[in-house]
Amino acid sequence: MGLTPSGVDLFSRPKTSEEKALSVTQLLRRMKNLLEVQIGETWVEGEVSNLRKQGSGHWYFSLKDEGAQISCAMFGARKREGSDALEDGAKVRVFAEASVYEARGQLQIIVQKAERAGAGDLQAKFEALKRKLNAEGLFDAARKKAIPPFPRTIGLITSGTGAALQDMLNILTRRAPWVQPVLFPVRVQGRGAEMEIAQAIAKMGRPEAFGYPRCDVLIVGRGGGSIEDLWNFNEEVVARAIADCPIPIISAVGHEIDFTIADFVADLRAPTPSAAAELAVADGGELLARLSQIRNRMTRTTRERLMRSQMAVDSLKRGVLQRDGEKLLRESVLRLDTVRGQLSLATRAALETLGQRLTELRASHKANHPAKVLERRTDAVAVFRQRLERAGRESMDRRSEQLDHLRVMLRTLGPESAFQRGFSITLGADGKIVTSAAAFKSGDLLRTKFADGETKSIVQP
Repeated sequence: MGLTPSGVDLFSRPKTSEEKALSVTQLLRRMKNLLEVQIGETWVEGEVSNLRKQGSGHWYFSLKDEGAQISCAMFGARKREGSDALEDGAKVRVFAEASVYEARGQLQIIVQKAERAGAGDLQAKFEALKRKLNAEGLFDAARKKAIPPFPRTIGLITSGTGAALQDMLNILTRRAPWVQPVLFPVRVQGRGAEMEIAQAIAKMGRPEAFGYPRCDVLIVGRGGGSIEDLWNFNEEVVARAIADCPIPIISAVGHEIDFTIADFVADLRAPTPSAAAELAVADGGELLARLSQIRNRMTRTTRERLMRSQMAVDSLKRGVLQRDGEKLLRESVLRLDTVRGQLSLATRAALETLGQRLTELRASHKANHPAKVLERRTDAVAVFRQRLERAGRESMDRRSEQLDHLRVMLRTLGPESAFQRGFSITLGADGKIVTSAAAFKSGDLLRTKFADGETKSIVQP
């Protein structure tokens, strides 16, 4: 006998009208049970449409392909894995359970998690490259370079129009205004962006060969995005460019939860571009506060030692050395005064040195301000323009002289010169020059050109 999963005999006779009928609820419930048992949980791929986000936190949408569509529900969507991949028109894969919405008799699937279509392939590609580069030792801590504590010039390899650039510049200006940032703008997503990033790293690693200033550290990164948006930083060409760069590199790609191949190869990984700027430079305000604390501590320690020494001297004066103590302590007092003066001078000199260093840093930052750099570049362009104009005029003069010379030669060697010397040119009826008398026939029409005109004649026997 043929039975369905619910035990119904497929070959039994049709039921008569006298037999008990199922209610709609019972029928739908059987259908629901059958779907949940036979299909259960499975992966479904399609295009999202008609996405509706309810205030209750549940999301409803349709998943469709070229031939059909099905209703979907995701309960507590914001807490579900991959909910950010759901948007109208997006190609997604969802892990869901087939079911029936009894109240409407509607077939639907209950989505438990979602991911962008192809994300699984990208993750597999990511893991494969990660294993390969790790086996080659590109992730080893021993090969990573130390980030300098007080860099003077920092290279930024990122989008020239992204918010990440502005965040890094704001932090660098606030924390370390003496640092000179150098931007190398590149595309950070899309086909071919990985080649731009790798080439930028290679050029900044050998700046003298390309006319760039040498940087003490490089920050490579971009703001957050999906795995597809960040994928250029998972390409092997970028990883090897980072590994080959002689300058320390901080990788700052995406948000704190995002990890890329570039993060593993870089000398330091920052969770965000803003954090990379903070890791790259020390806080100037904190340095000044620390310097002030050291100065106060030195002053307090010196004053306390002097007070203790003075108390000891006073004690000796009041004791057994009351009579001759002043003579005995005269040399020590002089030595103490000398040490006090030396300490005061040393403290003042140290503070002056630090102040001078700060002034130099401020002057250097001012001299390298973009407006100053632009002014110098504008002057250089003006000089180049003058040279180009002068070279152009000289070239035109030489060409004009050559043209005059050729004109004279043409006039001297051309037909006009022959005409002036009494020569003429005879042309046949076809307009071609006649060079032999044998070419003439009786009755042929000839044209003879002279310097001042031409004549026609007919050949006679």
